[in-house]
Amino acid sequence: MTYIVSDSCIRCKYTDCVEVCPVDCFHEGPNFLVIDPEECIDCSLCEPECPVNAIYAEEDIPEDQMEFLALNAELSQQWPVITEMKPAPDDADDWKEVSGKLEHLQR
Repeated sequence: MTYIVSDSCIRCKYTDCVEVCPVDCFHEGPNFLVIDPEECIDCSLCEPECPVNAIYAEEDIPEDQMEFLALNAELSQQWPVITEMKPAPDDADDWKEVSGKLEHLQR
């Protein structure tokens, strides 16, 4: 089992979750974070740290977010590992409550 980052992270990219990860399984893209399912040890430390509730255990992924399971696996192979907290984008707070942001994902 793994955890995934969902739609809520797109354009917010808060990195609170990165600080608590004991295995460095987060990867950073231009405006989104993903979790490498091969590295994730299912510790659950990241989930409560996310200020936009974008992290789900595989068994708890909402139906409308299921595509993010494959997307996390794919993008974690392309993007670099992130191990330290960084400032969120300047407009992150404007995107916190927005849903359906997949079209805004930058690869």
